[in-house]
Amino acid sequence: MKMINLTNWIGGRVIKTGLAAFVTALICNLFHLPVLFAVITAIVTVEPTASDSIKKGMIRFPAAMIGAAFAMGFEYFLGPTSLTYALAATLTLLVCHKLRLDAGMLVATLTAVAMIAETEDEHFMSFVVRLSTTLIGLIVSTAINYLILPPHYHEMVRKQVDELYDGAGFILNRFVKGGTPRELQSEYRKLSKDMERAFSLAQYQREEWKYRRHNLKEIREFGILMKKLEYFQKILYHFGNLVYLNIENAKLTPEKVQTIMKAVDSIAAILKDPKHQVHDEHNKLIEQLDELFIYEKERRIQAEHAKTRKHLSVRVAILYELLALEDVLEDLERVCTKERVET
Repeated sequence: MKMINLTNWIGGRVIKTGLAAFVTALICNLFHLPVLFAVITAIVTVEPTASDSIKKGMIRFPAAMIGAAFAMGFEYFLGPTSLTYALAATLTLLVCHKLRLDAGMLVATLTAVAMIAETEDEHFMSFVVRLSTTLIGLIVSTAINYLILPPHYHEMVRKQVDELYDGAGFILNRFVKGGTPRELQSEYRKLSKDMERAFSLAQYQREEWKYRRHNLKEIREFGILMKKLEYFQKILYHFGNLVYLNIENAKLTPEKVQTIMKAVDSIAAILKDPKHQVHDEHNKLIEQLDELFIYEKERRIQAEHAKTRKHLSVRVAILYELLALEDVLEDLERVCTKERVET
């Protein structure tokens, strides 16, 4: 019977959050400590990386101390009034911000307002107990984040990069085959967001390596992957220019349109290919595109009747952006060839 992988259904971070809540509650019950806020602390402090959990945990505990101190002080002098809640929350946020403890502001504020509702006569003991439960929640969430289901951001970045290039090839095909400017711009913005997410995942991987073992091969593979992501950033820049150009406004002859469409199909196929291999037939199509670009540029210069002040016509701009894409593809192919040799 095939085993079910829970992470395919729920997600590693969700599982770790539930586990952190369970273990935190178990420990608090064992020592007869208040459970509620310890569990809340554990839930809100599970981070995407173990590095973030450790670094932010070192900020959240002193921030929680500030929140607890304000809560006890105002509750002692004013009692559990509306003003007490407002002052404790406001001053906690203000002091945490001034002390650059922004990562701990949520935990500190929750600590402050939760303590006011539960404090009775022993203010100092309530202060100690609340900090103890906060510390338990922080330690448990950090330990579970580090030990249980460590994330594999390297593979996630690899998958994201392949999807980005596949999406780029799709948009390029749409550019010459009837995609409206509105549709192309929408797809371009989606690709931009996906690229930013890939860079975020890559940063998570760097942070994870600070606390986990890794080898030279992984570093090399990740370096090549980052190069591919950087080249995609250049590709996206040229796409940003292309989506605002309409090939129908270029008023090209059917033969020239056919030349462009063949070249675009070839570029799109290379983008979609995970190995990004360039063949001789592609190089011939690019030579034709280059000749067309030179012809249109010279034609533009020699046209005596042109009254526009624009330095590039729509057709010249389209050809220029496509050739610029080809330059990036050549660099991309060299990186992919290096990747195949090293693996």
